[in-house]
Amino acid sequence: MGRRVKVAVVGGVFAVMVGGAGYGTYNFMSALNEGGGGRGGTGSAGPAPVKSGPASSDEVEETSAKFFAAWEKGQAASAAGYTNNDTAAEQLLTAYGEAAHISDVRITPGTSSGATMSYTVKAKVAYDGKSKSLTYKSKLTVVRGVTTGRALVDWQPSVIHPELRRDDTLVTGESANPPIEAVDRNGAVLTKDEYPSLGPILDALRDKYGDKAGGTPGIELVIRHAGEDAADTPLLTLAKGKAGKLRTTLSAGAQAAAEKAVKQYAQSSLVAVKPSTGEVLAVANNRKDAFNAAFEGEVAPGSTMKIITAAMLIDNGVTSMNGPAPCPDTATWQSQTFKNLTNMRPDENATLANSFMRSCNTAFIKLIDEKPLTDESLTTEAQTRFGLGLDWKTGVVSRDGKVPASSGPDRAANAIGQGQVQMNPLNLASVTATAITGDFRQPYLVSPELDDRQLATAKGLPSGTAAQLKQMMRLTATQGTAVEAMAGLGGDIGAKTGSAEVDGQAVSNSWFTGFRNDVAAAAMTEEGGHGGEAAGPIVAAVLRAAG
Repeated sequence: MGRRVKVAVVGGVFAVMVGGAGYGTYNFMSALNEGGGGRGGTGSAGPAPVKSGPASSDEVEETSAKFFAAWEKGQAASAAGYTNNDTAAEQLLTAYGEAAHISDVRITPGTSSGATMSYTVKAKVAYDGKSKSLTYKSKLTVVRGVTTGRALVDWQPSVIHPELRRDDTLVTGESANPPIEAVDRNGAVLTKDEYPSLGPILDALRDKYGDKAGGTPGIELVIRHAGEDAADTPLLTLAKGKAGKLRTTLSAGAQAAAEKAVKQYAQSSLVAVKPSTGEVLAVANNRKDAFNAAFEGEVAPGSTMKIITAAMLIDNGVTSMNGPAPCPDTATWQSQTFKNLTNMRPDENATLANSFMRSCNTAFIKLIDEKPLTDESLTTEAQTRFGLGLDWKTGVVSRDGKVPASSGPDRAANAIGQGQVQMNPLNLASVTATAITGDFRQPYLVSPELDDRQLATAKGLPSGTAAQLKQMMRLTATQGTAVEAMAGLGGDIGAKTGSAEVDGQAVSNSWFTGFRNDVAAAAMTEEGGHGGEAAGPIVAAVLRAAG
């Protein structure tokens, strides 16, 4: 759908919201309207007593009824006057009728729970001689205006449609891009219904490749998002366009396993890749929002970073898999003291393999000041060997990891995946793929031959380093911290666990990466605890299905 269409934008005014219960401070003009008989005002001659406290059940029903009645009649200004942000509400309600071409609105209230009212909206969308019915459910909450004490609808874009967010709007017209029929590596059709977490990714693929896949546009009602890179979200198709076929690197079997696996834990994300090619086999998210954290997240990866740190130590001759890496109780670097996980037994005679498979923090901290290491060594290893931070072009929006050169305490923190290091499951799955093959192959979701984009390149690892990393990951899966998660998996397997502390969180993020034959996968669960507890079972389930 062409961006030339003039539309209203949700939330385009200044409004301040306070309190978790939804008590809102609406804009100054709204306050004047309420007190002076303007839209939705009482019109009383003298000042009335200002009510306080939550809205009563009668007020909830009465306010909702008045708001619904004005909405049904297409009276945007009048309906907006029953909200605590009339300017923003009027913009979207106006777009609802004009830009989105929605009419014949009928709203059926459902049950109320406290100050929240649920309802069903039935309407008609008509454009260019085409029309179709539209039905959906939503809800609103009634709060009390701070200044006047009036019962008002707490304005959120989701009041108008449950999928609307701040700065979104609704538009009906010719599609911005033709529809696509996305298929997996073997030709199986990939749909949002069967693979729900692929929804935003399929929208993004259509936005980028719809005009290259050979289709023709249709007529749709869509949610238009404010971000330049954000693809429209289709809600209703009035006239089907011709879908062009777009082949992806995904595997329907691996994707199905990933969809099921991430549902085990809230706020989880996973990516699986084929190490021998860099092709993405599965990408899944189980989140409250539609954010593709699997590709776009930027958070500390915890001890999974020790794969790169171990490679740095080996490549620079500091130690080797069977060389010394003592594991004391604590290690101090430039006035900051680092500790190990609770109950970890110290071992002054530990090798690098032993400290790696037990995930001993202090062993890695003690070695980062050995010559010839510098503040830049970890960054150099991450970029030149593992391809991180090199502007990956996967086919959709993605972030390619950050391992900045750091001095002071952050140099030590970076080595164990804290400090300033940032990654996502896509990056970590690629790190594992590089570690076990020795070659960096930039992950991708759509073949670069389709649009002639250039994939990032890096020189990869010396064969001896890769062999040692792979063996240490094998030991971690069979004798170390990943044993429980990887139990029962046959074939050539390996893994690394991690947990990352995040400011403001009581529980650390859970990270896990592993491989089985020619499949590497990585997962992250926000506030999931230790790596083997949440992210581990997710990765193992996908490796079991795809490896």
